[in-house]
Amino acid sequence: MQRYKILHRTYYNFASPVRLGPHALMLRPREGHELRVESAFLTTTPTSSLRWHRDSEDNSVAIATFDEATQQLSIESNVVVQQFNEVPLDFVVADYAVDFPFVHSREDAEVLAPYMKAAETSTERAQLTAWARDVWQPGHRIQTAVLLQHLASQIQRVVTYQRREEPGVQSAATTLSQGTGSCRDSAFLFMQVARSWGFAARFVSGYLNAPPSSVDFGATHAWAEVYLPGAGWKGFDPTLGAIVGIDHIAVAVSRSPESVPPVAGTFIGPPGAASFDVGVWVTPLSRGET
Repeated sequence: MQRYKILHRTYYNFASPVRLGPHALMLRPREGHELRVESAFLTTTPTSSLRWHRDSEDNSVAIATFDEATQQLSIESNVVVQQFNEVPLDFVVADYAVDFPFVHSREDAEVLAPYMKAAETSTERAQLTAWARDVWQPGHRIQTAVLLQHLASQIQRVVTYQRREEPGVQSAATTLSQGTGSCRDSAFLFMQVARSWGFAARFVSGYLNAPPSSVDFGATHAWAEVYLPGAGWKGFDPTLGAIVGIDHIAVAVSRSPESVPPVAGTFIGPPGAASFDVGVWVTPLSRGET
């Protein structure tokens, strides 16, 4: 087991005082048998009232409502987690799904259908299919987990990481044609290729324990998960070309990358420039350290 302290600070500065509408905050890590939240504190300035709920994909969401006008909004999440995913390859896939291709059971297919929707245009589908032949040739049988690891590694090789401040996710076709993308762009490309093969895939937003580098600038991180019968949702990080392990802390999942921003809200005020800044620090802790 590894303990982590995660500090996530977000600042908005406005040109003049504004009235803040409700803000949805997805900052609390997802708990389960692989991860436990030991402590969690969420504060805002100006002070807000927080109402917690779980959305349709079981993400923990806080709705912050504000009473006073302000020229600056700060949001700080301070969390300590216990991560137990020390051996990420220690899972067993159902016999019928050990090798790919396989067919989901009828029951699973009904539940997973929203996560299996591939590229929307025929042009993009054709481009993904052509590119994916370098990873897997139709008619060839291969171990399912090995195929997905190969896909993550191939994306890591052909897509150069580029931090993007603008919101949203590039189309898979854009990422392939440009050969560059953020972690969320690589994750979406992985999802779209996996879906084109018949897998159920979803987007994951969270944190990564890693020293500052071209991949980690002290920001949130993104990867993908694929549903493997018998093993459940397993994470693959195409930015690193690796299976998700003890250094990844998931916060929110969704069939659509646009649905899980860490902070989303509105404000009312005179037009003018507004600035945005975010910082994330993930620190490993010893068993007794706070």
